[in-house]
Amino acid sequence: MNRIDRLSAILIQLQGKKIVKAAEIAERFQISLRTVYRDVRALQEAGVPVGAEAGTGYYLVEGYHLPPVMFNREEAAALLTGEKMMAQLSDHSNRKQFGNAMQKIRAVLRSSEKDFLESLEENIAVISRRPPEDSEFPNRFLSDIQYALGKHLMLRLDYFALHSETLTHREIEPIGIIYMMGYWYLIAWCRLRHAYRNFRMDRIRNLGVSDVSYDRERHISLKEYMEKYAEPAAYPHVVKLRFTAVMAKKLGNQRFYYGLMEEQALGECVEMTFLTSHLDWFGRWVLTFGKEVEIIGPEELQEHMRVLAKEIYAHYLLT
Repeated sequence: MNRIDRLSAILIQLQGKKIVKAAEIAERFQISLRTVYRDVRALQEAGVPVGAEAGTGYYLVEGYHLPPVMFNREEAAALLTGEKMMAQLSDHSNRKQFGNAMQKIRAVLRSSEKDFLESLEENIAVISRRPPEDSEFPNRFLSDIQYALGKHLMLRLDYFALHSETLTHREIEPIGIIYMMGYWYLIAWCRLRHAYRNFRMDRIRNLGVSDVSYDRERHISLKEYMEKYAEPAAYPHVVKLRFTAVMAKKLGNQRFYYGLMEEQALGECVEMTFLTSHLDWFGRWVLTFGKEVEIIGPEELQEHMRVLAKEIYAHYLLT
């Protein structure tokens, strides 16, 4: 990238955030801090009102705006790919907002880029393996959650816990959102449980943003949460099962709810790989299939199944 292009890109970067650290600019363009200082000085000498806070970073003076940004062909293609992904991997609220944003982006593209996107659009597909959405859960709260995160506002929600099949009302202080294993998760401090909890967003029946703020500094960061709770403890067990072809068809969508990662047809059987955090809970589900399933691994799950089978046998022997 030549210097003129880099100066334009730095200017766009400055407009994108309230404060931009010199180290962020250096890292993005793979240049030294000395070069960053020279580039910022060049922008200032050209009349761009770039301010600086010692030890903090650079900023554009309030009221200064760049002319409409033009996108090149590669950037437009990347945005189109993002739109395809959002359509499959986000919820109803974000799909709508991203669609609106893309309309504005398309409006400023040159005619050649618009033609390029139209021809490219039919040749990009994103396929989600998630089950069909349950109409009982609206799955449209991501935008509200993002607003609450940005404003540090408490959320009130009705949440359905799949493992216990119960609906509870929660008041929570959100700390972040994670996309993992095909689902969005809301990470928050739960006032009911007095602990950090993760809530799968498509299990939220109702949600409201309150006008009650909370002190974000009292909580750990999302990065700290991930390091402490989510990796690798969230899904530590890889389970391989082999179902008969008949039983595999009967499974329907429930296999997705138990952490299905992949499946492969092997003659008259279907082998499925799952990720789960609770072998005991997972084993009770597997028990319902009787002889129609074979556990390939791990050995720990097989031992769980032996214990569960003995419990069931003893239970019905005594009744």
